Amino acid sequence: MIERRKGAHARTATTAAAGGRWSVLRRWWAANRRRLRLRRPAYPLPGRTGFRRWVPSWRQSLGLAGSCFGALAVLLTIMFARTEIPADLNAFATQQDNVYYWADGTEMARTGDINRQDMPLASVPEKVRWAALAAENETFYEDSGISPSGIVRAATRMITGGDTQGGSTITQQYVKNAYLNQDQTFTRKLSEMFIAIKLDNKMTKDEILERYLNTSWFGRGTYGIQRAAHAYYGKDAAQLNVSEGAFLASLLKGAALYDPALGAEPRKRAVERWNWVLDRMVAIGKLSPEERGRYTRFPEPQAPPKPAGLTGQNGYLVETARAYVGAHTDISEKDFALGGYQIHTTFEKPRMTALSKAVESARAKLDPGSRAADRHVRIGAASVTTDGRIVALYGGPDYLKQGFNDANSSVVPAGSAFTPFVYAAALRDGVERERGKPRTPVTPATVYDGDNKITLRTPEGPYWDRAGRIAKAENDGGRSWGKIPLKSAVAQSVNTTVMQLGMDVGLERVGTVGVQTGLLESSLGEKLPSFALGTATPSAIRMADAYATFAGRGKHSDPYSVGKLMRNGSEVPVGKPTARQVLPQGVAGAVDDALREAVRRGTATAAKGAGPDAAGKTGTEQDNKSAWFVGYRGTLSTAVSLARIDPKSQELMPLDGIGGRPKKAIGSPLPIDIWTRYMAAR
Repeated sequence: MIERRKGAHARTATTAAAGGRWSVLRRWWAANRRRLRLRRPAYPLPGRTGFRRWVPSWRQSLGLAGSCFGALAVLLTIMFARTEIPADLNAFATQQDNVYYWADGTEMARTGDINRQDMPLASVPEKVRWAALAAENETFYEDSGISPSGIVRAATRMITGGDTQGGSTITQQYVKNAYLNQDQTFTRKLSEMFIAIKLDNKMTKDEILERYLNTSWFGRGTYGIQRAAHAYYGKDAAQLNVSEGAFLASLLKGAALYDPALGAEPRKRAVERWNWVLDRMVAIGKLSPEERGRYTRFPEPQAPPKPAGLTGQNGYLVETARAYVGAHTDISEKDFALGGYQIHTTFEKPRMTALSKAVESARAKLDPGSRAADRHVRIGAASVTTDGRIVALYGGPDYLKQGFNDANSSVVPAGSAFTPFVYAAALRDGVERERGKPRTPVTPATVYDGDNKITLRTPEGPYWDRAGRIAKAENDGGRSWGKIPLKSAVAQSVNTTVMQLGMDVGLERVGTVGVQTGLLESSLGEKLPSFALGTATPSAIRMADAYATFAGRGKHSDPYSVGKLMRNGSEVPVGKPTARQVLPQGVAGAVDDALREAVRRGTATAAKGAGPDAAGKTGTEQDNKSAWFVGYRGTLSTAVSLARIDPKSQELMPLDGIGGRPKKAIGSPLPIDIWTRYMAAR
């Protein structure tokens, strides 16, 4: 009983004490609550005028910024802790082939085998290593694996709604190459930086540099500096000098931008970048000015090696399809080289076989061993349907022997095969014989002067050439045709009539019709009176496509070589041309009549053997440096070009005496022979 009283008393004392403390707190709160009570900001702010009434105070702004920064710091800390270095390398370590298919779905060719061989860092000359570091990350051995400026840029781009961009360290680049994808997104950039920091703590700088040099893309289908050294200089990486190393280092910024083999502009950029890399090496103390002074000549790389397995015509087909994929998808050269793509082309194997046989049959008539005129002959041919499908082409004797694709060459003048475009422009737009007067319509029956050496006239009067003389037009062989209907003039290749018709229509209008029907503007050249006689240099592919517009009653579709693109079973979007009505059907029909007339009783009677529905036009350049035949049957249009090109100067040579013909003979019968044999076999 006594113990219970003691316990109760203790509880009473504790409760009293607690009550006392609460009493003190209540009194303190009552005294200070007005001073401590949080107040919501009043808007508009009192004591201010104008827009400043709505601007938060510096305390509020600072508090908000601090809260956001703190939240971001916590988020980044969590993400960093949860980011792990991936256990597996990227797909290029187990690269797949790219497979090309014929139009019927059967396999045509395979390309894209991985071209990479690891090279120990110690085997790479030190100055070659420093060339790469000077180009990409000169502070590599001092930094922590990341670029603070890259972080700021990534954050800025994220806030402004864009993709992240460059500025990465070599460690970050290696992480991106080996573990991540190439997407320029903020989340990928964060992962790249976090892995780079952890990798920098786990590996030595030399280990990272070695892996970077062995996994980087150098173009020409190569990964790693060892294969790049072979692809560009035909030697091991250990044998590279600092000048060659500076060029290879240039490729790390974007191989497709700096490979001299890709054209004049890439070569110009490569030389500038090469000089810049060497100068940077001097600036950071890794190359003496004296040694820099010895490297004044750009180390020209060798021509790209031809992929194995692309012999004969297959290489030209693969090149054409690959170029189409590059131009009509978002797939980079680097990603495409990783493989795994299935390219379903428009090429038809039976037509390819027939075209190759027709060309080889014609080549058998040449004797380059005993006739100088038969040497350096180049033949290009292409077949395009009216809906734009390239179904066959002949690019040269063998892709591995001659990589230049003559079917896509833009160096051979079209000659009189160009006259249908002049005729079409006249029928559609009419002619202007007097300046300021309405244009006069013309028809196939409109009569023109076909005599030899007529004076060319403009709406203002006679045309004066650049030598200050009145220009006159001449016919082949000096023949005068008298008054002749336009349809017959086209069928018979009457030069004087066609040249004057071009002047009356307007050469710019003629060029416009050529481009609308399929020719490239870049192939047209200067618009002088001779333009109407075919000074333009379109490719066989483009000429076949343009004539397909006449076969298609004025409807035109750009040529294409890829019908479908897949990757590992999933379809990849690839652009396809849309057909458009570019000529009135009546105009296209009139041109078609003239081309059929040319086969029936004009300059193309040798093409009758292809069938009764054959239509086409021969083409001979004025200086006898090219010969063509372009024509169609049904929905299939085919162009064949022939020229002689000097292998040293790359200039056109005369066709005089080719195939054993008399020296004064104009042109060559080989294009029409090839066309007729091929089109008859289809």
